[in-house]
Amino acid sequence: MAMTVGDFIVERLYQWGVRRIYGYPGDGINGVFGALNRADGKIRFIQARHEEMAAFMAAADAKFSGQLGVCIATSGPGATHLLTGLYDARMDHMPVLAITGQQARTALGGHYQQELDLVSVFKDVAGAFVQQASAPAQVRHLVDRAIRTAIGERRVTAIILPNDLQEAEYTEPPHKHGTVHSGIGYSRPRVVPYEADLQRAAEVLNSGKKVAMLVGAGALNAGDEVFEVAQKLGAGVAKALLGKAVLPDDLPWVTGSIGLLGTVPSYKMMEECDTLLMIGSGFPYSEFLPQEGKARGVQIDIQPDMLSLRYPMEVNLVGDAAETLRALLPLLEDKQERSWRATIEDWRSDWDRTLEKRAMVSAKPINPQRVVYELSPRLPERAIVTCDSGSCANWYARDLKIRRGMSCSLSGGLASMGAAVPYAIAAKFAHPDRPVVGLVGDGAMQMSNLAELITVAKYWREWANPQWVLAVFNNQDLNQVTWEQRVMEGDPKFEASQDIPDVPYHAFANSIGLTGVLIEREEDVGPAWEQALAAERPVLLEFRTDPDVPPLPPHISLEQAKQFASTLLQGDPDQRGILAQTAKQLFGALLPGKRKDN
Repeated sequence: MAMTVGDFIVERLYQWGVRRIYGYPGDGINGVFGALNRADGKIRFIQARHEEMAAFMAAADAKFSGQLGVCIATSGPGATHLLTGLYDARMDHMPVLAITGQQARTALGGHYQQELDLVSVFKDVAGAFVQQASAPAQVRHLVDRAIRTAIGERRVTAIILPNDLQEAEYTEPPHKHGTVHSGIGYSRPRVVPYEADLQRAAEVLNSGKKVAMLVGAGALNAGDEVFEVAQKLGAGVAKALLGKAVLPDDLPWVTGSIGLLGTVPSYKMMEECDTLLMIGSGFPYSEFLPQEGKARGVQIDIQPDMLSLRYPMEVNLVGDAAETLRALLPLLEDKQERSWRATIEDWRSDWDRTLEKRAMVSAKPINPQRVVYELSPRLPERAIVTCDSGSCANWYARDLKIRRGMSCSLSGGLASMGAAVPYAIAAKFAHPDRPVVGLVGDGAMQMSNLAELITVAKYWREWANPQWVLAVFNNQDLNQVTWEQRVMEGDPKFEASQDIPDVPYHAFANSIGLTGVLIEREEDVGPAWEQALAAERPVLLEFRTDPDVPPLPPHISLEQAKQFASTLLQGDPDQRGILAQTAKQLFGALLPGKRKDN
């Protein structure tokens, strides 16, 4: 049997090292699916419930494996469904290849069923490389260039395949004018700034008396180097959400997250530092960085267009984080004066006590902070944690303490709802031996993630380690937006938009062969985590949480206070509860006495 174009594509992907493809079938991509079937398992196809979830899985696979993520879909709506997950990959600089079907070449331009201009559709999200194939001899260089661009530039790329072309006999490009003869292979280069630029950076950092560091996803493979630089400079280190796993949280000078979901010590450190070293971070909120002109700055990033974007840096270094820090280390002075470091450690110690007291404040029925606070010390070694957008991200950012060897992520730049469960599924396929824990709100579960539990039920028996636990925060409220309406807009809760149905998530999990547990009492939170993490099959923990517990920012501005007061003056449907819980969170942590406040 002659090799088809579909067969060639599958074999070429395999030669590039692709071993997993996430997606959903359809007649527009049948030629490639037939080839996957004939390849006898060389590349594993993982069937999601929805193409958007498949694209999230590809993005997460790239994050957790460090390799190319690949997703596949049919023509028309199958292709357009991929977009949100692909934008998640694009915003977080993840290498992902999307492969989609298209109508037959002879039908294109004829307003045919499911005929969309997919090159235009993908032009933004996959702008680095998107092409529609038109001849068998063309697909070789399309695959090669799409993959090399994706992994070399850490971008999203796309290949569009008309369905009749997939079934056509493959032919190599002839040796003549007008053809392209590409090859496979890519080795990441060593990217390090010139010595003179490193010297300039060292001068700035050596001159600083109060050095603050901010690390992001670009520093995830440079944890040891970040540690050594921080030790030499006597610096404190704040972490953007995507950089949460760069350093473990048991280091007393690691201040944790920064920004609206950040910590008080991170906020204070940025307010009082005289020097800022930013490494591999695109953290967007400039108001949480030093005021312009109050600190000298050095930034390291592999992408030039991310430099001096959030703060006007004095020295901008284009380079790989680990390689650049290794080259910089010998030029840095070992600071003997440690009063700044001691101050940071005092802030951090005070904050840890505040977090504990806030988590242990009673709520009706469960304080959502306590859910994550109780998880933190119980996390197994080498665990991978995923989180959704929404109020649960506040507790993930502040209350979850990462230890060395753990990984964690969420939808960062896009901050999309619905990423937690597909992320947790992809984490298991990338690392089937590691425990995985997901944190998700009830809004995201109803939007898209409930169906993906069926994907877990379909595949979990194949995982070397069955530890896969999902915590659902059931408060029947789109809680993050509710609080944003109150604090940012000064509007009371709009019940028509914010209230969502009460769904028995644990019962659904039980109905499809997983283990579902409902937790309605605060004293059962810790034991529930222990039970779930010891189970021999995936577990869904449904926590009934209080929507009135405020996700307090590390600093409340006068404008935010005015807006909140305006909300209360207008009358909020949950006014009594939010007043009580806000008082407990603001003042309960300051007062001595019982850990629980009734």
